[in-house]
Amino acid sequence: MKVLSINVSQPREIDWQGRKVRTSIFKMPVGNRRHVSKLNIEGDAQSDLLAHGGEHRAIFVYQKESYDYWRTLFGRDDLSFGQFGENLTVEGLPDSEVCIGDRYRIGTIILEVTQPRVTCYKVAISTGIREMPALLVSHKRPGFYCRVICEGEVEAGDEITRLSTGPGAMTIVEVDGLLYSNAHPADRLRNALGIKALSAGWRFSLQALYDAAIGGTSSGNAGLAPPAMIAAWQGFIPFIVEAIAIESEGVRSIRLRPADGRSLPKFAAGQHIVLRLPGATPEGSPLIRMYSLCGPGNTTFYRIAVKEEPGGLASGYLHHRLTVGDTVDISAPRGTFLLKSDNRPIILIGAGIGITPLLAMLYAVAAEANGRTVWWLYTTRDSRQYPFRIEVRQILQQLPGSHRHTAFTRPQTNDIPGTDYDTVGRLTQDELRSLHLPSDGTYYLCGPPGFMTDMTRRLTTLGIPDSAIGQETFGIGAISAGTAAAGGKPGPHLPPEDPGSQPQDTPLISFAKSGLTLRWHPRWASLLEAAEDCDIPVNWSCRVGVCHRCETTLFTGDVDYSPSPLDNPTAGNILLCCSTPRTDVQLDL
Repeated sequence: MKVLSINVSQPREIDWQGRKVRTSIFKMPVGNRRHVSKLNIEGDAQSDLLAHGGEHRAIFVYQKESYDYWRTLFGRDDLSFGQFGENLTVEGLPDSEVCIGDRYRIGTIILEVTQPRVTCYKVAISTGIREMPALLVSHKRPGFYCRVICEGEVEAGDEITRLSTGPGAMTIVEVDGLLYSNAHPADRLRNALGIKALSAGWRFSLQALYDAAIGGTSSGNAGLAPPAMIAAWQGFIPFIVEAIAIESEGVRSIRLRPADGRSLPKFAAGQHIVLRLPGATPEGSPLIRMYSLCGPGNTTFYRIAVKEEPGGLASGYLHHRLTVGDTVDISAPRGTFLLKSDNRPIILIGAGIGITPLLAMLYAVAAEANGRTVWWLYTTRDSRQYPFRIEVRQILQQLPGSHRHTAFTRPQTNDIPGTDYDTVGRLTQDELRSLHLPSDGTYYLCGPPGFMTDMTRRLTTLGIPDSAIGQETFGIGAISAGTAAAGGKPGPHLPPEDPGSQPQDTPLISFAKSGLTLRWHPRWASLLEAAEDCDIPVNWSCRVGVCHRCETTLFTGDVDYSPSPLDNPTAGNILLCCSTPRTDVQLDL
């Protein structure tokens, strides 16, 4: 066993499918001896520190034997060392024999094996093989990461000596398969979790799989898809309108209970439900819309709040046609804009109807009664357009040490400064700074896209990391193509080509959360590409059905997969990256 090549690179920007991508995947061999530190090899740097790098992913190792395998399989002789993104190309150390926790001496360094490669689309870019992220798993040749136990120097030609074998002797291939394949035996998951060297990210995913295995969860991959993707029921069930109340000018709340009298699962604060409104469109067809749950957690009813939008079909129906006793169809609560369970300070920042998921979070914090510090920052026009104003004040009074700051953009003459509101106009950078918001808190934002763009920029300027800021946006509202949404990206919009130009028998795609409906176009290779063409934010990584980051709820319709996922998504969900619509589809996007 020996090192054949040392490969390094610096991040660079490339053009890929009409966008700019920053990557360090294109590593090149270097001929001289290199120093190895705790975080990387001299001359090397990672561009995406969420997916690569850090103490447990300092050095990536890949094998000559795998290069030979791929060259033969694809009939290619142009695959060169470093092309799979590895820092060390080695002879020996096959994934089928190397174990998590193994320690190796190379030159004057000591490495400890921590995890398999995390599949990523960038290896498809570097190799020119679209399916490569999936093939690395299915052909059992992922490669592995190491942490540096002892810093030192290494160069090509250095021999590799195994110092010890990881406890349990669980190979890279087995651990990789536990996460990405469709087999998740509880006993092997338990063994893997007992290995101290296993990286935190893989430990989190395997723990979720283990919990699902012993809990009897039979659908989906809990290690890849968040728990919020596992719905309490599939499709829609009928609910009765129990109460309707006017909460502010233009906003009314609707309380709903199951028509069959069932007990409801307690929803997670921040989640939303989907309403299917019968005959809400001019032609009499059902209309799909999403609304955040805004009441306290309970098992008897759900509450939403709806702002009437000019010309809005759904809001017009709910404001003027819906009455107590009517029936509407509702999905199970879903969504990943969730209140985290920890002891960090919570900062809830909203504007307009964006108050709804934040109100549910406020209720949840009050119910926990664990002493967490809470900040409530809300912006609206005036007291007449502040829904749930009394409710918010009463909850905050139950929370010792809570903080409240209200901004009215156009206060009425009877609005009292210091009582009804604190500042006039939207919160500026200086005003946010003067509030002395906690740097170690978790921030939750909901409101119009422009508000969240500005607020995110101001918070990051104050030193709040992106990872501490969660956001939620619903509907296109007044957004048009080119309008900035959260993160400075365009808001959801119809694609440049007129969707009505497609034949009538072409499947319709409904993005319920964004309020967009369009016909499928053959230029898209997947539903993910369709969403991207509409500038709808979607999480993804592999783009070939491995990582499940694009897993999304399919409310109605059927899809075809190409390639087929290595592990099926949760029942009622699909993987956007490798699916195309077979029929009309309605998606939770």
